[in-house]
Amino acid sequence: MVSLYTHQAQNIWKTWFLMALFFIIIIGLGLFASYYFGNPNILYFFVGFSILMNIISYWFSDKIVLKMSGAHLVRREEYFDLYNAVENLSITAGLPMPKVYVITDPAPNAFATGRNKEHAVVAVTTGLLQVLNKTELEGVIAHELSHIGNRDMLISTVVVVLVGFVTLVSDFFLRMSFFGGGQRNREGGGQLGAIIVIAGIILSILAPLFAMLIRLSISRKREFLADASGTLLTRYPEGLASALEKISKYGQPMARANDATAHLFIANPFGAQALRGMHKLFMTHPPVAERTKALREM
Repeated sequence: MVSLYTHQAQNIWKTWFLMALFFIIIIGLGLFASYYFGNPNILYFFVGFSILMNIISYWFSDKIVLKMSGAHLVRREEYFDLYNAVENLSITAGLPMPKVYVITDPAPNAFATGRNKEHAVVAVTTGLLQVLNKTELEGVIAHELSHIGNRDMLISTVVVVLVGFVTLVSDFFLRMSFFGGGQRNREGGGQLGAIIVIAGIILSILAPLFAMLIRLSISRKREFLADASGTLLTRYPEGLASALEKISKYGQPMARANDATAHLFIANPFGAQALRGMHKLFMTHPPVAERTKALREM
């Protein structure tokens, strides 16, 4: 029988699988680059680079996300109601009190991050605090605490760093391939050499797509699960349902909306833009209507 504990265990394995897949993609790019430029030291660099990035993504990805979002740490005296809501619901959920951050942005939104429940963070925008009443705010906080309890935020946060680095490395070597040439290419490596070079270029082109698919592998079901388990904390589904409706009606994107971090937020940070163009193709959130319907049927 599937339970919250099953989901937690699955997320732990997903995180290790994600890191291993990242390692394989980077090593593949390193093999191509070392052959193309005739320098085996490039492969050694890529091995060390991959290991370093995995360590950074595990230990520091939450700090990177907070920096990208423009969030700042706040005290109880500054945001008394917010701080109390987080503290009271943390006690109810049996979780350590996470750090509380605020993002100065009129778009209502929130997210949780951190590698585990002992090093967790809940961040909300100033817009969220302005448009939601007490029960709606508690619904949102309970949703984010559920991500912490379900261990969703580790895999969600690690993705931000890994996808970004895969894309940067791929772009760098594509540029080098097309404009910089290579020792093997100049000397002529025969048919096998040509095949390896072509395969390497294809890998460099497809690597960002693979990285994007990894990000999309974070199932949208985790949002439904966090909605449901958050409601178990507040015992009031209407609070979160009403909050989601208010958030979705705002429409304007966040000032620092970013594709790499979009999946972390309770609602898509691109606002109405999320329903158009490429953002719609790579949506990581279920439609608000489906989420509110599920909540009101509880």
